[in-house]
This record gives sequence, structure tokens and C-alpha cells, in this order.
Amino acid sequence: MRDSKLKKSFSQTIKSFRQILPIILGVVMLVSLSISLIPKSFYTKIFTGNNIIDPLLGSVIGSISAGNPIISYILGGELLEQGVSLIAVTAFILSWVTVGLIQLPAESLMLGKKFAVTRNVISFISSLIIAFLTVFTLSFI
Repeated sequence: MRDSKLKKSFSQTIKSFRQILPIILGVVMLVSLSISLIPKSFYTKIFTGNNIIDPLLGSVIGSISAGNPIISYILGGELLEQGVSLIAVTAFILSWVTVGLIQLPAESLMLGKKFAVTRNVISFISSLIIAFLTVFTLSFI
């Protein structure tokens, strides 16, 4: 009896994985495409140095671009070297890693639309708040 439950669970897992696999592959390809199509010089041209607009732009662009944390540190360092403000880079990196508009269809399918949208909105707002708090905190150090 235990073996039959295990076999049933295993077959259901395989069936679910087969249904989700094309969506996951599509999301991975979209993320890779967005990373390769947007050159680093694009980011340095759009940030103006405004402490209100730059973090907002950083969060919006990071939300659309999506990427992994390891690359974000390298890209963040490059942006800082090009003269982009710390608050904009922080908002960009946080939203790039935590918000995922490209992954939203797959996330909605797997976790539910309401949850996915709520998580992304909270992550977007949090990226702005944390960026401001980070720069504010560093000003005391």
C-alpha cells in the first residue's frame, strides 16, 4: 500500500514537471535574451543623478531586466564606476534579484496570480525603501 502511494505521488510529480517545464524554459530564455540585448552602457546613460528619479528608474529597470545575484554584484560595481549613484544601483540590484516581471507568467501559473502579483509589488516597494535606508545608513558611517 505504501509503495502504491509512492508510485502515484511520483507519477503525479513527473506529470506536473512535464507541464511546467516548457514555461520554465521559456522564462530562462527570456531572461537570457534580456540580459544579452541590453548593453551596460544603456544603464549609465539613463541615470541622471536625481536622488528621487534614479532609484525609481533603477527599480523599474531592474524589475524588467531580471537576473541572478552573482551578476548583479559585477554589474553594480560597473555602474558605480560609471558614476551612477549608490541609491540607484542599490534599488536596481534589489529589484533585479527580487522582482521578476519576466518570470511573472510562470510564477502565476505555479503559485497563483494573486500571490505572484502581491509578491512582486511588495518586492518592488521594498527595493525602494531598502535603497533609501541603505544610503541613509551609510551616510552615518
